[in-house]
Amino acid sequence: MENLAVLDLQAFLEGSPTLRREFAHALGEAFSEIGFVIIENHLIESSLQQALYEKAQAFFALPPEIKERYIVPGTDGQRGYTPPARERAKGRTMPDLKEFFHIGPEIEDPSDPLYHRLPRNVWPGEVPSFREVMLRAYERFLATGSVLLRAIAMYLGLEEDYFEPHIRNAPSLLRLLYYYPLPKEAEIPEGATRAAEHEDINLITLLIGASAEGLEVLTREGKWLAPRVAPHQMVVNIGDMLQRLTNNYLRSTTHRVVLPPPELRHMPRFSAPFFLHPRPEVSLACLPSCITPECPKAYPDTTAEEYLNERLVELGLRKA
Repeated sequence: MENLAVLDLQAFLEGSPTLRREFAHALGEAFSEIGFVIIENHLIESSLQQALYEKAQAFFALPPEIKERYIVPGTDGQRGYTPPARERAKGRTMPDLKEFFHIGPEIEDPSDPLYHRLPRNVWPGEVPSFREVMLRAYERFLATGSVLLRAIAMYLGLEEDYFEPHIRNAPSLLRLLYYYPLPKEAEIPEGATRAAEHEDINLITLLIGASAEGLEVLTREGKWLAPRVAPHQMVVNIGDMLQRLTNNYLRSTTHRVVLPPPELRHMPRFSAPFFLHPRPEVSLACLPSCITPECPKAYPDTTAEEYLNERLVELGLRKA
């Protein structure tokens, strides 16, 4: 495998029934084979993508004492700013060489129980238009993810809108990631990297426009693949929650962000993944259609909230 499959989202959005079925099949096959795919003609405009990264870079350029004003206690890093050396991959003791900022949904319906349960977003006033740009990006990420879940539902033989009630007002996260520069003479602790090998927690992850190379995906053959992704394209991958739900039919694949060569480590890397989650009460019990004599049920029943809590402990963001 030289690169990930590249699919055009407009074939599903505007194509004939045949083109829509072909898109859903190709998407599902890619997700069952390697768990990653590259999407063209997604719903995030290039001007919005540029504004998103401009605002992210402006925030991370602020002095540490200002950024730390946007740490939100009691949220396990699920809102606002998380400083360096706070998050580590599952099974690792060395923290990743990164810092990040989280934005969640802005729920407007007080009758939804999540209106009162989910933490509120915080908005750095030092960066003009930060809130407006991020909320627009959040909405377009969610819209793109919703379309992709429709195609996944079609591939799985479910009703096309199967996931819609499960993701309404769900605690999906837009993460602004800053892999900070490292001085050429800096000593890197043994085992430290930008993002150690891991699998994502959620249903699907959508990523646009990382500012530098570094993403690597582990293939079935045990080799690391460095995808070639153009600035206008989006990388989408399956998370553990969807892997559980489909009883391993769709793959949550190990991936990482590696350090560049020493001569390039003084260059920062920015990225903006969107982690699409289900609502906390949603069951992750394996779909009956994905359980067969050849593929017996692989996971105990759990809810999205229970599984997320378990994984946040493993990441070092929540105390057991």
